[in-house]
Amino acid sequence: MLYYICTMVVLIVGNGGREHALAWKISQSSLCHELFIAPGNPGTALNGKNVAIDSNDFDALSKFCIENNVDLVVVGPETPLVNGIVDVFKTNPNTQHISIVGPSENGAQLEGSKAFAKEFMKKYQIPTARYIEVTLENISEAYEFFNSGHKPYVLKADGLAGGKGVIILDDENEARATLLDMLNGSFGLASRKVVIEEFLDGIEFSVFVLTDGNEYILLPEAKDYKRIGEGDTGLNTGGMGAVSPVPFVTSDLMDKVVKKIIKPTIQGINDQEIDYKGFIFFGLILVNDEPFVIEYNCRLGDPETEAILPRINEDLLPLLFDTANGGLKARTLDVLSDSAVTIMLVSNGYPQKFKKGYPISNLDRLGDCHAFYAGVAINEKGDIITNGGRVVALTTVAKNGNIALENSRSAAEKVSFENKYFRRDIGFDLGIGVHQ
Repeated sequence: MLYYICTMVVLIVGNGGREHALAWKISQSSLCHELFIAPGNPGTALNGKNVAIDSNDFDALSKFCIENNVDLVVVGPETPLVNGIVDVFKTNPNTQHISIVGPSENGAQLEGSKAFAKEFMKKYQIPTARYIEVTLENISEAYEFFNSGHKPYVLKADGLAGGKGVIILDDENEARATLLDMLNGSFGLASRKVVIEEFLDGIEFSVFVLTDGNEYILLPEAKDYKRIGEGDTGLNTGGMGAVSPVPFVTSDLMDKVVKKIIKPTIQGINDQEIDYKGFIFFGLILVNDEPFVIEYNCRLGDPETEAILPRINEDLLPLLFDTANGGLKARTLDVLSDSAVTIMLVSNGYPQKFKKGYPISNLDRLGDCHAFYAGVAINEKGDIITNGGRVVALTTVAKNGNIALENSRSAAEKVSFENKYFRRDIGFDLGIGVHQ
């Protein structure tokens, strides 16, 4: 750990539930002198000062950091990372001295390009599904893949598509038509190249590390729920809830994850001299007791962040500073043995069309349940209102999953706004809450 001579001025970049959770955690640090969030939301304003700067306006962010003597920048969402915010800060002589948590533009390609990530995994023998890369020029290879009988077909837009760029289909004709639509820009530039993967049948979970490119610290694992409907049915969303820890993630399984996935990933980053100082989110699937990588993310997940940060039983800020400055020391993190269950309240109609602008009430009546604001705003009357598809993440930490789920579900019933919807079965597939 590096030596801290004074407290820090910190800027978090982003405006969602993940950033509210980060603000909540960082604000508890004795090393945090002042906390800013750009642009933030009404929830982050409870823990720091919001700044009306878009997370992709790098010039304005740089100017703000210089004028306000910011010591550390923590980048929450993926888009500014993929767009090169770290490179901008490190190449500007006026901001080079500012520590920043996040990978370089090159490192962020682990999330920003599915093809880049698959080639990286292939090179370092990291277990993942077999795949082909397809553009309009070699679309015949995709048709051959479809004819080979690898059903269902998994089509992934190569670039960032807001969590909506993965399509799983059983019908070959539908797969052909969907692929052509994607290559012709149904997801914009993100799908001008498509990765088609072999379908892996198993159960998914998420693992997170903080790394300075050489050393890493393992954070609590989680399992999130992406489908809108109970029983994991319906359309994919940005996440309807999360559970941490994950009961089936045993020490033996985690040993496999570390040996076969995490260490080779860090080694590859080191070998390729990628500037990577931040979070790595490993989206994994367990198939016949073996872990495979579905995807990399170059930041923390949402709503997993809202489940894992409340379980970290120590100051996160010095770890972030050490990460940004290459001073991270591999060690075991102090994590609560308690369980956390997060339930996401969403606007009915999400992830498709939904209305917003509805007042939200009872957020101050949740007891020990944490409310992390996501898609919310404040109207001209000063009321907190809905302002997005995913509105509020509700997290309870308790001695076991059943109690945590019961308390989070009770809080979900209390919070009130028109067209509210949430899944009541978070954790049921893990045996949590089933026998209550």
